[in-house]
Amino acid sequence: MATIAFLGLGNMGGPMARNLVAAGHQVHGFDPSEGARQAASDGGVEIAESAAAACAAAEVVFTMLPAGSHVREAYLGEGGILASTPPGALFIDSSTIDVASARAVHEASEAAGFFMVDAPVSGGVAGAEAGALTMMVGGSDASFAKAQPFLDVVGGKVVHAGQPGNGQVAKVCNNMMLGISMLAVCESFSLGEKLGLDPKTLFEISSASSGSCWAMLNHHPLPGIVPTAAANRDYKPGFAAAMMHKDLKLAQEAAALADCATPIGAEAAQLYSLFVAAGHGHLDYSAIVRMIQGKAAE
Repeated sequence: MATIAFLGLGNMGGPMARNLVAAGHQVHGFDPSEGARQAASDGGVEIAESAAAACAAAEVVFTMLPAGSHVREAYLGEGGILASTPPGALFIDSSTIDVASARAVHEASEAAGFFMVDAPVSGGVAGAEAGALTMMVGGSDASFAKAQPFLDVVGGKVVHAGQPGNGQVAKVCNNMMLGISMLAVCESFSLGEKLGLDPKTLFEISSASSGSCWAMLNHHPLPGIVPTAAANRDYKPGFAAAMMHKDLKLAQEAAALADCATPIGAEAAQLYSLFVAAGHGHLDYSAIVRMIQGKAAE
């Protein structure tokens, strides 16, 4: 069993850290939030006084942080992870961040003699709690081989996506497809309903036809159609609109970096920007159907 530091014990990181404890690892965690620290402690995580203290004896360091700037600072800043962790340790960054930051931290870590993978996740809080996340992993073959036993604890499906940063590439591409798909479902079902077609009938047809997609089958934006969808619980988020907005912006940053035209992705980002700016970022991403229908989201 390994000594693990886990930095970022929020809605996703907390359950992941607790699952590592349940698997028999010694986990030292840190988070600036007292509530997050307490929840992690209740799950068996040993709370450190600082990020540096958590890393002092770590063989593996997990990070789950909000943005690329936080990841850069955590790893590269004065007294950060690179400066605080024993030589030869493995770094696993499960944050969803921009590709450029991911690759910059990879480069600095490997130059300093550490192993590293970027391993953003899909599956939400429920997936984190169940240890059933999809892990999209970028990094060298050697780093992936070292990381896989730990990723298998927190993930149900672990896929090596290739070179450093490719985990982030996979995440933003996947979520750009999801955001675009949701908008297509919202528009199509709104149009059908305005023209007198019962949404349940359209679902019955589309779910068995060429219009079928994951967003429609699992996160249908209208209530009473898919029992587990957020629409049936007043759009309490499984995946918040603010998080979709973040991922769509990251996809546009990646597109600019690669000089790749993504006009539909750009339009999706703009629509979610309007929705979040109107104060609805706390709702599920499927709630954008209310904006498309011209109704006030509550």
